[in-house]
Amino acid sequence: MELSKAYEPQKVEGRIYTLWEKSGFLNPDKLPGKRKKTYTIVIPPPNITGFLHMGHALNATCQDILIRWRRMQGYKTLWLPGTDHAGIATQNVVEKELKKEGKTRFDLGREEFIKRVWQWKEKYGDIILDQLKKMGCSCDWSRTRFTMDKDYVRAVEAAFQHYYDKGWIYKGKRVVNWCPRCQTSLSDLEIEYKEEKGNLWYIKYPVVKNSKSQAPNSKQIPYSKFQISNFITVATTRPETILGDRAVAVNPKDKRYKNLVGKTAVLPLVDRKLPIIADRLVDPEFGTGAVKITPAHDLNDYQISLRHGLPMIQVIDEQGKITKEAPLPYQGMRVFEARQKIVEDLKKLGLLEKTEEYLHQIPKCYRCGTTLELIPSEQWFLKMGELAKTAIEMVKSEKVRFQPKRWEKVYFDWLKNIQDWCISRQIWWGHKIPLKGVDDVLDTWFSSALWPFATLGWPKQTKDLKAFYPTDVLSTARDIINLWVTRMIFSGMEFMKKPPFKNVYIHATVLTKEGKRMSKSLGTGLDPLILCDKYGADATRFGIAWQIMGGQDIKFVEDNIVMGRKFCNKVWNATRFVLLQISNSKLQIPNKFQFTNSKLTVADKRILKALDKTIKAVNKDLEGFRFGQASRRLYGFFWHDFCDIYVEKSKIQSSKSKTEKENTQKILLYVLLNSLKLLHPFIPFVTEEIYQQLPIKNKKKCLMVEEWPK
Repeated sequence: MELSKAYEPQKVEGRIYTLWEKSGFLNPDKLPGKRKKTYTIVIPPPNITGFLHMGHALNATCQDILIRWRRMQGYKTLWLPGTDHAGIATQNVVEKELKKEGKTRFDLGREEFIKRVWQWKEKYGDIILDQLKKMGCSCDWSRTRFTMDKDYVRAVEAAFQHYYDKGWIYKGKRVVNWCPRCQTSLSDLEIEYKEEKGNLWYIKYPVVKNSKSQAPNSKQIPYSKFQISNFITVATTRPETILGDRAVAVNPKDKRYKNLVGKTAVLPLVDRKLPIIADRLVDPEFGTGAVKITPAHDLNDYQISLRHGLPMIQVIDEQGKITKEAPLPYQGMRVFEARQKIVEDLKKLGLLEKTEEYLHQIPKCYRCGTTLELIPSEQWFLKMGELAKTAIEMVKSEKVRFQPKRWEKVYFDWLKNIQDWCISRQIWWGHKIPLKGVDDVLDTWFSSALWPFATLGWPKQTKDLKAFYPTDVLSTARDIINLWVTRMIFSGMEFMKKPPFKNVYIHATVLTKEGKRMSKSLGTGLDPLILCDKYGADATRFGIAWQIMGGQDIKFVEDNIVMGRKFCNKVWNATRFVLLQISNSKLQIPNKFQFTNSKLTVADKRILKALDKTIKAVNKDLEGFRFGQASRRLYGFFWHDFCDIYVEKSKIQSSKSKTEKENTQKILLYVLLNSLKLLHPFIPFVTEEIYQQLPIKNKKKCLMVEEWPK
């Protein structure tokens, strides 16, 4: 029996994956032997618009290592895959395709547009799942779920009805993040901030002489008619919102403005009376320490308005244009156009004190990149008070553990300051709110919050739900701790009375070697499939795992993938050597081999002791989610202890007595087999290919269901 001279992953990987699929062992119900304990991971469902990137590759590698390890330990393992409908993202993709045809969704109408989205999904929606197979992911594809499947829709509707019946879902008018391009509201967690150079404009607001504040909705009087004593200067990055001002505010501890609180200012360009108020939310260090309050177009201003009884005036609409509530000269203008005109008009009045350059964070839609507006809107909300308390308790009581523990702070900080969840979106693709006469759809995260149990059949009490819930580990990225992890935890408790998972592993973020975010558009992104084609999936997986050392970020270096390729070759060549040593014998590798201690050489004892130590250490590393430490430990054992030391010693020992030669051959085979088992979760293709060709007594159909070393 002889392996080919070189390991060629491109010729092996497709064939081996087919072997795994045909074996049936990806399905927990078809695993051999009696398996009483279950071990479950639900995959963070990628968007149907998605393609594999390095973050996906890292997370998939971590999950597959855990699943293969537990499967070999005798657990009934389920790694459940699926995809998310990704409401806004998918609708954007299909709308872009329609635009090429000179059409919009409104030309098609809602029903036809939804049909078009489904056609797109059937054609492209599972691409990323096929890419995961190329990475070697051993998911149970027979249980693949999609968040718009009929059964899943029923689960979403049941969850909505449950909350609605409890009185926790209500409709209200709030200031929300609004995307003028997507024409929908967004939660704070769905915003991406982009640093841009802008200006800070200092505007002088006239203060009325000897006048206490009057009702802010009192009749407008021309600015020229007021007796002005002095001015209060406010700083703003958005002069276009001046048209909706309802007050000027200062911090109550700011002594500079103590004598002005309670007086009346005049709103330039609009001639509206504004009370000068004091509120703790005002930052005395920003600008002049005095700020304009525009309740309809700023979240902090909205909170201040509630405390001081200030009404809203909406001067920016859903299209990003100035409304009819503003003075006539500005009506219908785009925001940026209105900004320029307002600045010019303030200059003419002598009310623009100065302009400074200012670097600030601009809120962008996380899907289309459009600058967001804050506007008042009628939306559906879910009360978060009781749900937040439940979620906090689950982690405080350690029923759910974060790995690493430091991510608990992010979780707690958000929950302790949480607002009611805006669950409605004004798009067409998604789960329709199940109430008569409502055209809105639910926030995508509302449906994905049910993922750990809706995928197992809830609200029906299915066999899968009883067998595999709660799951064991959730492996995900830090940027969706609050978007998704938190919501799954309180949803699990609300509907299943048990937390959805025991551990939340927050994996590192993959950065460029310079420490910057990877971006395909900027040409700094790496395609893991290109790495797989170039070096092999095993090399890619091993090189990724090697770099997971517990840090918050990974500065990705391709050299580690090259190292992974060399290591796979080392495993291959070491196997060729061992097989060559037994080529003239009829030796078979026993799975459970007992060595007579008196017949062992010093080298024999050392390698067996090193193997035993490695088994214990790797188990401990994997239990602690230390993938980098485990991979480095295995590398050191196989390359140094086995190849560099024992294989070299074996050449001498095999030239001695027949007994010593046979004993050496047995140990070579024994250590090799156990090394392959230990390495399999990390480099599954090459180890499986080798296993299929080894002379093993009572050989299993696949290495993936062999017994984990003890």
